[in-house]
Amino acid sequence: MGTPQFAVAPLKRLMESGYNICAVVTAPDKPSGRGLQLSQSDVKQFAIANGLEVLQPVSLKDPEFLNRLKSFGAELFVVVAFRMLPADVWKMPGLGTFNLHASLLPQYRGAAPINHAIINGERKTGVTTFLLDEKIDTGAVLFQKECLIEPHDNMGSLHDKLMEIGSELVLLTAEAIFSGNAKAIPQPSVNEQELKPAPKLSRETGSVDWKQSAESINNLIRGLSPYPAAYSVMKTEGKEIQVKIFSANLIEQKCEHSPGTIVKTSKTSFMVACGDGYLSITSLQPSGKRKMTTAEFMAGMRDPENWRFE
Repeated sequence: MGTPQFAVAPLKRLMESGYNICAVVTAPDKPSGRGLQLSQSDVKQFAIANGLEVLQPVSLKDPEFLNRLKSFGAELFVVVAFRMLPADVWKMPGLGTFNLHASLLPQYRGAAPINHAIINGERKTGVTTFLLDEKIDTGAVLFQKECLIEPHDNMGSLHDKLMEIGSELVLLTAEAIFSGNAKAIPQPSVNEQELKPAPKLSRETGSVDWKQSAESINNLIRGLSPYPAAYSVMKTEGKEIQVKIFSANLIEQKCEHSPGTIVKTSKTSFMVACGDGYLSITSLQPSGKRKMTTAEFMAGMRDPENWRFE
């Protein structure tokens, strides 16, 4: 059971290892793009290409869906990046239902663990397999594997690393469950104040506050790149442009300008004043334009010093 690309790799790994995947459950097709044509999830596309049966229930409590699911007689359910399952589903298989989560639980429970780990400046994260229960991401842990977050990592690169590690962990977990060697350990009870949540991303999440430290802003940019991207508004007298920011470099220099001030550093580059230093923007996308390097952006930009980020 899964929807995005992150769920495709573990499914492929299980198939390559000889497991009999009797069916795949994924999200219903949804309209996307300007033509609002129905698009299929990454998992559905992979399943069809490999001759797997696909179920796409609107409601996971639909009796027809539950009966169909039961008819397969599956011994184990594997969940990766999917919806919260009702008890009628996760209690169905004899060997239980386990989930792959892209964090070291109990930290970063929620919909966007990869993004929030980078945004918060973490130096490491990882993947966890755990047994499902009534709450979100709270079930007993089966296996965990750590992954370093390098200074150059963004959401895209970390996603790919965790997807690879997660695929191996799913296989390891399935093998342990089928051989009877899996040991489920309750998640440690952590004080609510010490828990770091990973809620679904909102538009507000991506808005840059230039009064923050340069490092915090850079972490936000990395944590939202390449999608959905951090953003800010460039303003000058009578004009404003919304700009997505995909990458930047920290400049170790004492800040001498008010936050949001654009300082031209060459014909092809500029830096922006933050709360305690500067960030050199290296990749961005003005509204209505394509993604571009700062050099490309400045080639069509007159007097960038007359603009500022708000």
